[in-house]
Amino acid sequence: MPAVLGFATIALFLLLTMTRRVSVLVALVVLPVLAALVGGFAGDLGGMVLDGLSKVAPTGIMIAFAVLYFSLMVDAGLFDPLIRGLLRLAKGDPMRITVATAVLTLCVALDGDGASTFLITVSALLPVYRKVGMSPLVLSGVVCLGAGVMNMVPWGGPTVRAMAALKLESSDVFTPVLPAMGLGVAWVLVASWLIGRRERRRLGVLTEAREGQSPDQPVPAAAAAPGDGPGAVRVAQAVRVDAPAPLWLTVFNLLLTVVLVVALVLEAMPLPVLFVLGFAVALLVNHPRWEQQQALLDRHAKNVVLVTTMIFAAGVLTGVLTGTGMIDAMAEALVSVIPDSLGGHLPVLVAVTGMPLSLVFTPDAYYFGVLPVLAETANGFGTDPSEVARAAILGQMTTGFPLSPLTAATFILLGMSGVQLGEHQRFIFGWAFATTVVMTAGAVLTGALSL
Repeated sequence: MPAVLGFATIALFLLLTMTRRVSVLVALVVLPVLAALVGGFAGDLGGMVLDGLSKVAPTGIMIAFAVLYFSLMVDAGLFDPLIRGLLRLAKGDPMRITVATAVLTLCVALDGDGASTFLITVSALLPVYRKVGMSPLVLSGVVCLGAGVMNMVPWGGPTVRAMAALKLESSDVFTPVLPAMGLGVAWVLVASWLIGRRERRRLGVLTEAREGQSPDQPVPAAAAAPGDGPGAVRVAQAVRVDAPAPLWLTVFNLLLTVVLVVALVLEAMPLPVLFVLGFAVALLVNHPRWEQQQALLDRHAKNVVLVTTMIFAAGVLTGVLTGTGMIDAMAEALVSVIPDSLGGHLPVLVAVTGMPLSLVFTPDAYYFGVLPVLAETANGFGTDPSEVARAAILGQMTTGFPLSPLTAATFILLGMSGVQLGEHQRFIFGWAFATTVVMTAGAVLTGALSL
């Protein structure tokens, strides 16, 4: 019963949000509550929801202050030189901008943290997309692809969890799939080129007249692609509303941002603490008067609320699915249906199904609940458990995590880009799944996985 309820909840959630029958926030809260009531968990519902909320609270705090911090920096014009540089290199060509997005994401994502990758890349690149009139779905999609592949690094979430769950070393899990990861990076660049060509056909190359605009001038709303959703209208707004900052202030903002990013990578403090401190210092220096500080908070309050409410709503879903035992039951049900005839091909099966399963399982549930059972099953068929670990990181939470409603970082990407979950999933799912297929094929060819 718990497994059936769990699968039904996830399936109904994906159906309702992708067809835009209800908002993501409503679905994240109402569906798991209804499932808990149907399953007879009414008495424990309050505790499970609070449990889920407490687990996502640090992420919610971090994203609230991160949005405020980067919004302040955009207002101050910190990213204007980067915007102008990218536009000069891209020559107003949406295809070149899309490829540049992939390259920047691959570089920033070396820290293995999806949240900080999304915060940095989207904050830097969204003004460029606004200026050219490109769809924000292209930005969220290409960033999703790049961050997904780079999430395989040994200090990234999937690999760390796989090694911990099966008590393996990095040389057992990560080193053998390095060539496959290289193919994944190459595929991301090819995919971004293809997506960029499609966007170029839609928009054309930025004209000389539009190239002459300053980065803070708005692009006409008509430039947004039809069907891109509410985010397509927001990208037509002006990027910067403040007067350009004096040179000394720009230098200060740059140094503060560099220090913040380095501290994020080195994990000098918990991420929420770093962003709370960083924003407080930036606000005090950039807007020393109380009236200025209140004006900035009022200006960006809507963005903060939109993003953080999604994260806390996701906490309701994960709290209920975990507390009711639905996640565990779903894991056991999946493993029980694997026929003996497929036992020898289990690593490839795990790799190919990993990405779709990221829409069903949280990272911890998959790696600490499903993966050990799969590894033990594979061992019974004479397959080394390390192969199953490699297969898991090729799909589950690697190309899937920026698409999953069960991962808080997904809502950071969506909130910063201004796109809806269902639109994002429809736009990039096929490209992301192709990334998994390419890397799995590379792993088989190089011997990291046996077929």
